[in-house]
Amino acid sequence: MKIAILDDYQQIALNAADWKSLPAGTEVKSFAQYIPSQAEVIKQLAPFDVIIAMRERTRFSAEVIDALPNLRLLVSTGARNASIDSKACERRKIALSGAQGTKHAQSSTSEVAWGLILALTKKMPQSEKSMRSGGWQETVMTESLSGKTLGVLGLGRLGQYVAKYGQAFGMSVIAWSPNLTPERTAEFGVRHVSKDALFAQADIISVHMVLAAATRGIVGAADIARMKPTAYIVNTSRGPLIDEQALMDALKEKRIGGAGLDVFWSEPLASDHPLRRLDNVVLTPHVGYVVDDNMKMFYENALKNIKHWLAGEPMTPLK
Repeated sequence: MKIAILDDYQQIALNAADWKSLPAGTEVKSFAQYIPSQAEVIKQLAPFDVIIAMRERTRFSAEVIDALPNLRLLVSTGARNASIDSKACERRKIALSGAQGTKHAQSSTSEVAWGLILALTKKMPQSEKSMRSGGWQETVMTESLSGKTLGVLGLGRLGQYVAKYGQAFGMSVIAWSPNLTPERTAEFGVRHVSKDALFAQADIISVHMVLAAATRGIVGAADIARMKPTAYIVNTSRGPLIDEQALMDALKEKRIGGAGLDVFWSEPLASDHPLRRLDNVVLTPHVGYVVDDNMKMFYENALKNIKHWLAGEPMTPLK
């Protein structure tokens, strides 16, 4: 049996779980580099019986799945993976499962969101650059968070964390999502507003929604146009929730204060992407879930799923 572990950027997978506990003769290969093209994905993965995919990094379309003759089990880290065509797996009778991480690491994405908020408002990148170059306060003017308005787009588990952090900083917190009710927001001391009001009133907007057909592009050009010229938008959920061109235009033209982004429309972010050249953006490489014990648990649970599959036992389902 041949097992491929994809997108192991930190090269930790082989030491994170006891792969030697699998049957004798099992080969486990870790791919540290992202495989950029569909043709190359097919070429490199054709020999493997089992593939462990990292969240939504490598895309498994029907074309890719149909071109992998030996594939019998596809395991994805995380609870869901929109990059896998589950119907194609079902048609090919390829088993599909998810490998959960640690529960306490689930707040990490919200912590990254707040790291981005602080980096934007406290001008952390500019201050760091100034200090490294021998400067002091010549180019730095920070902003206070207390008394300002935080808009949370999606008040689920992660959005609730972000709202609580905002309240701790003395901010007024407002929220909206398609199915959110005033009664629900009141449970968290948050004020329910319309989508238009959220974009118009918030000084900082933090996006926390699941990517689906109904939410793709849910932040569009009209929403961004309603933002204050000093307002920031932070996205740690999924890149396609925001209209890429609309955000790029607003940032280039300085129509909003800036953006903090941990997720992108295509990942890894291209080395020549114009976002990398904008001075009103703080960028992190999708590290919301990249927590040491969380990553270790991903691989341990992936191994458990493989063992359950070999034994004909139920595996953790992938949503």
